[in-house]
Amino acid sequence: MSKIPSPFVDELPSQYADRLGNAYAKSSDAKDKKVKGQFFTPLEIGHLMASMVNCQKSTLKILDPGSGVGLLTCCMVEALGSKLSSLKSIEITVFETDDKLIPFLRDALSYLQSFWKSKSIEISYVIHQEDFILHFADQLRDESELFIQERGRYDIVISNPPYFKLPIADPRAIAAKVVVNGHPNIYAIFMALGAKLLTSDGELVFITPRSYASGGYFRQFRNYFFDKITIERIHLFVSRKDTFAKDKVLQETVILKGRKKSKDESEIQITSSAGIKDLDHLQAKTHPYREILDQKSKDKILYLPTSQNEEEILLKLKQWTFKLSDFGIKVSTGPVVAFRSRLQIREQFENGTVFLAPLYWLHNVTQMVLTWPITKPEKGQYILINEETSSILLPSKNYVFLRRFSSKDDKNRLVAAPYFGSEEKEKYVGVENKLNYIYRPSGELSKEEVLGIATILNSTAFDTLFRVFNGNVNVSATELKGMPFPSIEQIIEIGTEFLNKGDFTKEKIDLVINNYFETEVVHET
Repeated sequence: MSKIPSPFVDELPSQYADRLGNAYAKSSDAKDKKVKGQFFTPLEIGHLMASMVNCQKSTLKILDPGSGVGLLTCCMVEALGSKLSSLKSIEITVFETDDKLIPFLRDALSYLQSFWKSKSIEISYVIHQEDFILHFADQLRDESELFIQERGRYDIVISNPPYFKLPIADPRAIAAKVVVNGHPNIYAIFMALGAKLLTSDGELVFITPRSYASGGYFRQFRNYFFDKITIERIHLFVSRKDTFAKDKVLQETVILKGRKKSKDESEIQITSSAGIKDLDHLQAKTHPYREILDQKSKDKILYLPTSQNEEEILLKLKQWTFKLSDFGIKVSTGPVVAFRSRLQIREQFENGTVFLAPLYWLHNVTQMVLTWPITKPEKGQYILINEETSSILLPSKNYVFLRRFSSKDDKNRLVAAPYFGSEEKEKYVGVENKLNYIYRPSGELSKEEVLGIATILNSTAFDTLFRVFNGNVNVSATELKGMPFPSIEQIIEIGTEFLNKGDFTKEKIDLVINNYFETEVVHET
């Protein structure tokens, strides 16, 4: 471990903590940090997060779980100390499990204490070198259980929690079963527990991936968290590269600032920036609460428009009141898992010796075009039809194939193509696991329905709506099931127009959809 630097004369505690973080990073292994889910908060983001808190108390308690070198705590105290002339004392509680970080954290908080003592503000702190979730595990028990002892209530919780998935059998996942299920990401448990530990008027600020905003995977968490927290502000970092550039984090991240649940749910302010460099020039807009989060819905999807264009398309397309399930249409994930079926997949057609079905992969699908076969190493275009594949082959009928993953550089997150089984000779078709397929289990999609659905999915308008609540490069079947669609009559009308004209260019798709639904949306660069 490198030598811990000493503070400069009159150096701000946050600046000292930032130097400590840099010193620790130079002496630590990048792989070790990744395993622990450590992504140190840049100083500029720490100040932004701290500036969001509006606490007016003269004495207060701050909690920083997963504190690292204590930068967020230092930023928080500086923000409060500079604007609260009545501030007298602060009790700080931090949690950090990395024993290598503890000496850095201790020096940061010691300097914070002495710095503010000279300005007549008493700082006390407690460092818990133990797991935050397990320490407060009893607070995550089912709230219907009686006699839950409430411990440690905090006026402010500020955190950049670790990001990694927990095994199902992990004690922390088991402790948080009322909040999450499956293989939960640990940051969601930090958020839920932080919300639970607030005072009745307490405030919370977290920076995390935005993946919790939608999807079935985080539905249980959203219902728990948004039942306890009223959102006041959200800041979205649009760039995947700039927020935690030093740690090479490529997820879209958000800062969520909320208050313990109150009746005032009138508005939410949304700000955005590309990354850190433009934090002094934030794009800001205030939205009605229900436009951003519908508390009455079971999914509680969090919509995050960051421009006039996105706001307009959100308001327009949210007027669609149908889901695909209303038309007897389902969305499923391709059942062929390549590594499990490698002995059944063939590179070349074997005429007359075996029975083969076409196998479609992600790279076979582009917008409105299905290209097959495509020669590509280890991406065989055929799959055997036999007893071993009987459970993973689909009947060859009409489908819409949709990529489950897109490149971060793709203009469209949604890439779909029609498949007309009625025009093929094969009885079966293979769909690889990185594709979703849309179909009607009882009966079959008409050509007009296939083209109508595929056109809507490929449109800039629908893609924009999807991006407003989804910051991931993956497209899950669960999210598609919850997406709003126009009536089946409108879907068929759109499909009929493309069936008659056969022009599937992106320009034509957007022209039809924009005119049909009176939208004016374009991709923003």
